[in-house]
Amino acid sequence: MSDYPHALVPPGGTAPVPRRVRAMIDDRVVVDTQDAIYLWEFPPYPQYYLPLAAVADGVLTDTGETKTFDHGVARVHTAGKGAAWVYDDGIAKDRVRFQWDALDRWFEEDEEVFVHPRNPYSRVDAVKSTRRVQVAVDGVELADSTATVIVFETGLPPRYYFPRTAVHLEHLTPTDTVTACPYKGRTSAYWSVPKVPDVAWSYDFPTAPLLPIANHVAFFNENVDLMIDGVPQERPITPFSNPASRPTDGKV
Repeated sequence: MSDYPHALVPPGGTAPVPRRVRAMIDDRVVVDTQDAIYLWEFPPYPQYYLPLAAVADGVLTDTGETKTFDHGVARVHTAGKGAAWVYDDGIAKDRVRFQWDALDRWFEEDEEVFVHPRNPYSRVDAVKSTRRVQVAVDGVELADSTATVIVFETGLPPRYYFPRTAVHLEHLTPTDTVTACPYKGRTSAYWSVPKVPDVAWSYDFPTAPLLPIANHVAFFNENVDLMIDGVPQERPITPFSNPASRPTDGKV
């Protein structure tokens, strides 16, 4: 049993999207619907499955190929700058799922959404804490603070964001990695240590609800030795545990 809440919806689960969803290519609206559904392909977050009738003519080109997923067989299409999958039966019958980056911009109502749809069953809270939190790798201390901001996000371990003055940046090597999150925004920096690439990150300009983490540094609990109030913590097992196969959606 983990020490944080798991995601509520299993893979293959669906739910209606109560929001108008639109998408654009080159400033032209090519998707516009109030009848989308969420479908969870894996637990942390869903994807939009859109009615075919909501897609503008000429956006989809059938390749003649098919691809089998756990929730059905899809006809593979090209669309914009990427791929799309059209379903003729099953829970996604007469719907299409676009690769997110195939289209240029996505909107829920009139607010732009980044990376993937927001999970309607998730909370993301930034909470200040005076607990002492220490981070080390191979016996080298990387951070130590009694003034972290803890981000509690449904389905993920708590993430401890340290003031930069509490981080031993001399032990960290900057990288060019950039990721994005629909809840927090786009990262401004990543750092590696010798045995763990991209072990830490920071947001200089997070979204408004997550402003407390601005200019703070967080670490992957999965890859460091974490101690809270003097008590060593077990490393959680998540999709981010293996640095070589981390999801690229930036869910950190």
